[in-house]
Amino acid sequence: MKRYITIWFRHLLTDRQILRAPELAVEPFVLAAKQKNRIVVMAANQLAEKLGIEAGMVVADARALLPSLQVLDYDPSASGEMLAAIAEWAIRFTPLVAIDPPDGLILDATGCAHLWGGEVGYLKDIMARLKTSGYDVRAGVADTIAAAWAVSRYSRAFPIIKPGEQMQALMPLPPNALRLPREIVEKLNKLGLYQIKSFIYMPASALRRRFGQILLDQLGKALGHHQETFEPVRPVEVYQERLPSLEPIRTATGIEIALQKLLEKLCSRLAKEDKGLRQAILTCYRIDGETRQIEIGTNGPSCSAGHLFKLFELKISTIEPALGIELFVLDAPVVEELPAAQKALWRLNGREKHVAIAELLDRLVARAGNDIVHRYLPAEHHWPERSVVEAISLLDEAQTYWKIDQPRPVALLPAPERIDVTAPVPDYPPMLFRYKGEVHKIRRADGPDRIEQEWWLSDGLHRDYYSVEDERGYRYWIFRLGQYTDDRTPEWFIHGFFA
Repeated sequence: MKRYITIWFRHLLTDRQILRAPELAVEPFVLAAKQKNRIVVMAANQLAEKLGIEAGMVVADARALLPSLQVLDYDPSASGEMLAAIAEWAIRFTPLVAIDPPDGLILDATGCAHLWGGEVGYLKDIMARLKTSGYDVRAGVADTIAAAWAVSRYSRAFPIIKPGEQMQALMPLPPNALRLPREIVEKLNKLGLYQIKSFIYMPASALRRRFGQILLDQLGKALGHHQETFEPVRPVEVYQERLPSLEPIRTATGIEIALQKLLEKLCSRLAKEDKGLRQAILTCYRIDGETRQIEIGTNGPSCSAGHLFKLFELKISTIEPALGIELFVLDAPVVEELPAAQKALWRLNGREKHVAIAELLDRLVARAGNDIVHRYLPAEHHWPERSVVEAISLLDEAQTYWKIDQPRPVALLPAPERIDVTAPVPDYPPMLFRYKGEVHKIRRADGPDRIEQEWWLSDGLHRDYYSVEDERGYRYWIFRLGQYTDDRTPEWFIHGFFA
């Protein structure tokens, strides 16, 4: 069964002014704006209301009642900004919080109250924090948003309506509690229908004929006959776990314990669905209203709580708990199917190999950044520097196979580098070469291995490659560009290094 809380900020805008200028707490004041060549009161604080000053009054009339009344400028965007900020703060109590303009919030409290020992403790904690922060608030709890809204604004009874008892709670309330248009409320009052119980049992056809469909719709929403939806300020991730703290957490050890519990719950759920996460975000809600986040990513989908904890562990020291953390939320915004990804990664045979390599890469990336891990795939080109391409993802499939029929160096230069060579002609390997100022005398050589250019890409000379070994046992891959002729001496290049 659904349970909702609506919170009414009775003096939202004037509370905002007092929070910014505490000295206003003991002074009657109003917020005013110009309307049709008159300056009209848009909001009044509690002290001004006690003296008979209300929203809608002309400022001149208000000052006639109270000459010392302070008049401040009204900001039409202020209420929306304040409600948005308070709604973000209220996410620590439930992931589903919506703004109810111009002065309210809606919380979907379904399944949340047990963490506070029940709805009484839950509502008490919310209200106490808001009042301590300087807000004049009232609230209602019911099965429907409309019933909770009505109770928070028009009822003086206990604000928590038991499940299934919203009709009894609505009975003594005025028609305004149903959020009806003014003209319908006036029509009901003219007929002496001052309370909802006066017309709730009337036939639907009679109510529709006299007051329109909107009365039945609003009544149906309050009683739960029609579903009322709302848009949360922050959409809830499909894969999310929450862990509130009875006592504020201030230590790294406490954060680690909370994180381990969240990962175990989330990974257990993912494993049952044969899924793994690719990204995870831990959000820490502090008691001072601030939040702190750390984030990890994986090269492949993972549902290993131990591995994911190791990735988070490197970043826990960056969390500043300040006075303490009261809520931990773990989100997995990117989730993928686990079996398919395991088979795709490098075509490895066996789950254990895949997991070991993927987790190693994750730890390396977590320590040194994303730029340190690269994967290369074979490409259909003759020249060595063109025969590889960097994969965008570790899960990309190769379109061809690695050629292993010819010896190739373990380290290849990004581009061949020029060397000076002494060599017999026409096709003998060099006797020595100079590279970066150092002379290498060649003791053994194998070749040539001719590699032509692709004519459809560019014109140019062929390469004759030699695998050579110098007097110290170091092995190199060098080539001659073109052929010796009577009018041309070809250039030589070094391109790689053997083990």
